[in-house]
Amino acid sequence: MTTLYGIKNCDTVKKARKWLEQNNVNYHFHDVRDDGLDKKLVAEWVAQLGWETVINKRSTSWKELTPSQRETMDTAAAIDAIIATPTLFKRPLLELNKHYHTGFKATDYEQLFS
Repeated sequence: MTTLYGIKNCDTVKKARKWLEQNNVNYHFHDVRDDGLDKKLVAEWVAQLGWETVINKRSTSWKELTPSQRETMDTAAAIDAIIATPTLFKRPLLELNKHYHTGFKATDYEQLFS
């Protein structure tokens, strides 16, 4: 099953959802605000991609962390931070065959689903 993690009002998530629908990809949308996140799932993302890839350092959520939190961020802290502030991860996050991909580019999705 293909799952797209994000939030409804994110423009990049909207683009990814539109692409998936236009290309007849059967997927489940998991809104992290409405559906929440569990630690095991976030730990899988971080284990596979690395916390530096999963965390969106350009987000408002990242900028709202204290300088100390940003400077001492590590794997465990990143997982806890994403659980506490789900908008901290790079959206959308696509799960395809237990492999995870962050962000959206149509060319990347074309390759993933070809």
